[in-house]
Amino acid sequence: MLLMRVLGEGRASEHLDSSDEMLKIDLFFRRMKWNGQNVDEAGKLGADVRPLVQAYIDGINARLAERTPWEYKLLGYKPAPWRIEDTFLISRMVSYLTLAQSQAEVERLLLQFVKNGIERAKLEELFKGNLNGLDEELVRKLTLLDPLVPDSLVWNSPVARMMASNNWVCSGSRTRSGKPILANDPHLEANRLPNVWYEIVWKMPGRFGVGATIPGVPGILIGRTSDVSWGATYSFMDAVDSWIEHCKDGKYRREQQGEQWLPFRERREKILRKKKPAFDAVFYENEHGVLEGDPWKDEYCLATRWSGADSGAASVNSIARMWPATNLSEAMELLGTIETAFNWVIADRHGSIGFQMSGLMPKRRDGVSGLVPLPGWKSENDWKGYVPYTELPSAVNPPEGFFVTANNDLNRHGKAKPINMPMGDWRANRIEALLSKSGRDLTVDRVSEIQYDVVSHHAEMFMKILRPLIPETDSGRALREWDYRYESSSQGAYLFERVYRTLLEEVFGANGLGESFDFLVRETGIFVDFYSCFDRVLLSEKSAWFGTRSRQEIYQAALSRGLSGEIRPWGDVQKIVMTNILFAGKLPRVFGFDRGPITIRGGRATVHQGQIYRSAGRNTSFVPSFRMILDLGEDAAHTNLAGGPSDRRFSKWYNSDTQNWLNRTYKKLQPN
Repeated sequence: MLLMRVLGEGRASEHLDSSDEMLKIDLFFRRMKWNGQNVDEAGKLGADVRPLVQAYIDGINARLAERTPWEYKLLGYKPAPWRIEDTFLISRMVSYLTLAQSQAEVERLLLQFVKNGIERAKLEELFKGNLNGLDEELVRKLTLLDPLVPDSLVWNSPVARMMASNNWVCSGSRTRSGKPILANDPHLEANRLPNVWYEIVWKMPGRFGVGATIPGVPGILIGRTSDVSWGATYSFMDAVDSWIEHCKDGKYRREQQGEQWLPFRERREKILRKKKPAFDAVFYENEHGVLEGDPWKDEYCLATRWSGADSGAASVNSIARMWPATNLSEAMELLGTIETAFNWVIADRHGSIGFQMSGLMPKRRDGVSGLVPLPGWKSENDWKGYVPYTELPSAVNPPEGFFVTANNDLNRHGKAKPINMPMGDWRANRIEALLSKSGRDLTVDRVSEIQYDVVSHHAEMFMKILRPLIPETDSGRALREWDYRYESSSQGAYLFERVYRTLLEEVFGANGLGESFDFLVRETGIFVDFYSCFDRVLLSEKSAWFGTRSRQEIYQAALSRGLSGEIRPWGDVQKIVMTNILFAGKLPRVFGFDRGPITIRGGRATVHQGQIYRSAGRNTSFVPSFRMILDLGEDAAHTNLAGGPSDRRFSKWYNSDTQNWLNRTYKKLQPN
């Protein structure tokens, strides 16, 4: 919590490390200005909410007054008291760095494709239906600088990436208890200690609450009370837009009653650095956000804006007011007004279930999705406020008796269409199939089986094409006999992943991305988050990406290369070490700050998500970091998490739940 605040304030060079990489991180956070606007948000807290938030802050400060963590004493850093503004800062960091950032990354990828000269037909296949308004000639004039989020920040900050999740809710008509059951398993980076989630149990006369939160944010983010249960997944709402600004002489062009050149607002920041001279930074801003480039040159540069940049109070108000909520209708209204883009599934003790999307969806001009940067000098391209939550996708008591979300396309459930780059629907479809198969006898144990399911219908679809082409070799037989399960012992899973990786290389490496392909597939999350876009091409009978070859020729080439070499169990390449979040593996293992290695089951499209890849030179994971099952027929929550509730290395709670998490064992949180 304290580490996140230091980073969010852009003061890491001052308190932690004066390296050039840390300066990049400070520049990023000063650029985003999440800390500078928080004072305005504090006044928006409800009169009923502010005392609760203040009590939470008083508790933090009482602990800080007792002693400073020894890690900070080593660094010579004395934490200042916690403030309400710091809570908003944490909320913004979590919302952008672990969620909205993925949308910004894919938008940047599109721009790089255009600048690399990839033809329009190929782009249309990858970004189907989302290229309206794309001016390729104008994009090629853009001056693109380094990525907006430095790699060192993305992968070495204390913010675990929450890129995906599963959640679902079932009505009492489908459960043994006769009451709704809700399940949630947020997928994020889990190979660092402590876990980002912190479990809560609270009780007062006549009411209780159990669930999980993120330190620094008051209230239960996912969990239940006496009357209502709720769980969240990321919705992949497009809440980040960029505009192309024509700049020169410190000004930007506008076409309003003729051509005008307006001055950028200048914001100057002094970044203090340990034992080094201070760094003076200048940021240029207009109504489209912060400029990426030098406005004094005659150039075309991007200005980027995130809808949640000025958020915080409305979300905290809603989270706090969930405590006294008594029914589905109240919960949907409260959760719908949260400013971060989530898919919420909800149930109440009366038996109603529902789904509600939240988030600040910009109102854009008709015919554009937000994926494409538009000319900033045309006023019709400006945002016109935000879409009301009542127009976002939602559902109440669906006829199937359940509702499932897994980062898939849910636009059909709303008047507004907030999603333009969803993840694949394989996980959602698998969960729905398993729920349907369970009939009317769902229990907590059966739901836990679903959370740990490692069958991949994604792989099965590819195998329908591959199977007739598989050679009669030892590797070929192992792949042909595979049951599509990503178990640790599975040789078929290992071989399929080698073939799939080779397919990507045969199509996208050879016909467009060139040297960029290796970097994207090895060192970024593009093929992790948005694999369904690339699959759309790979599974097509014909594609501009195939060049002069047929699909069969490409698949045969991928099999020939992918099946060569040794045969290994999937678990051999699915091992991660859980490293301490502050020391990041720099201390000898004998000190006990790092634990493992542990083996991760699952794959990209299994309910039990299980992806490991590299970024910024280290391994990272994409797994269910926390699991929760709530049966409203009992006053409890069934949970497990990767790690433990304490960040104290010598506490017995430092890594107390990892074996439960690995072995499908759930503890029972109860309010008594």
